[in-house]
Amino acid sequence: MADSPRGNPVVHGFPHLDTVRSAITALYRRLSYDGVHRFAPSLAPADAAFADADDLHLGAQRVARAMVQHLRLPDARMVVAFRAMEHAGSVELAAGPEYFIELNDRFRTHRRDIGAALSHEVMHVLLHRLGLEFPGTRDNEILTDTAAAYLGAGWLLLDAFREDATSSQKLGYLTPEEFGYVLAKRALAFDEDPSPWFTSPQAYTAYTKGRAQALRESAQPPLTAAGWAGRRRYAKDRRYAQDHPGAAPVPGPGVPYAFEAGGDGLRVAFACPTCHQRNRVPVRGRVRARCALCRTVLDCTT
Repeated sequence: MADSPRGNPVVHGFPHLDTVRSAITALYRRLSYDGVHRFAPSLAPADAAFADADDLHLGAQRVARAMVQHLRLPDARMVVAFRAMEHAGSVELAAGPEYFIELNDRFRTHRRDIGAALSHEVMHVLLHRLGLEFPGTRDNEILTDTAAAYLGAGWLLLDAFREDATSSQKLGYLTPEEFGYVLAKRALAFDEDPSPWFTSPQAYTAYTKGRAQALRESAQPPLTAAGWAGRRRYAKDRRYAQDHPGAAPVPGPGVPYAFEAGGDGLRVAFACPTCHQRNRVPVRGRVRARCALCRTVLDCTT
């Protein structure tokens, strides 16, 4: 797992958003709607709490067991050790039933973040068992961070983000705002509010920025919740598509929909705001559809 220890600059914004969205789609495709919703509610803060007075190894084993139980890993025993290393942690992905996790020695004195580090490494085990991976180390680590956050354990990774005028610390490959985005997507899908769990003020701020991005995606045309400007642009693009059948799609970069001509008339294609699967609905005014992947009801004005 990537580690930005204190003193290193933290990248902000949404540079990995396309990969994050693909990761959410991949989770729904691999687990199904019912499978994803088995991970409700999120891991409780008390299950990851780690006091300075706790025994280091016994405490780490306790938190690891809580992760295993939350992620519904059968017969998976985590053996946690600490050593000097470049990254925050690593896990040996063998056949099991025992998995060996190594955490950076600095967690011996930064025990409040042990749960965050373990959430990433234990998620590697779950994804390994599911046979779910992305090509390339970078994208696969983004998948792991996204899965940890979306399946209810990775809010700890965002809470490990701390930044002030002289120092900073962040765990994982996602930016703080991207972690906030994934957690907001989960909050909308699970009707859950993670904001009271954050002990880091910077984590809460990142969550609000990620949530704003997630809400914007829930208010884009052709969804009925779209704002006036978006609806006006959509109507203009729709007229062009109707007047130029068979022409190349008009919408450019950043436009969340595209028109497609078919035997049954014009259709509009757009991503589901929950799982990002592409949906196609007929252009015929007010339409109510259901995403086949995540079951989200899509109220559209097409």
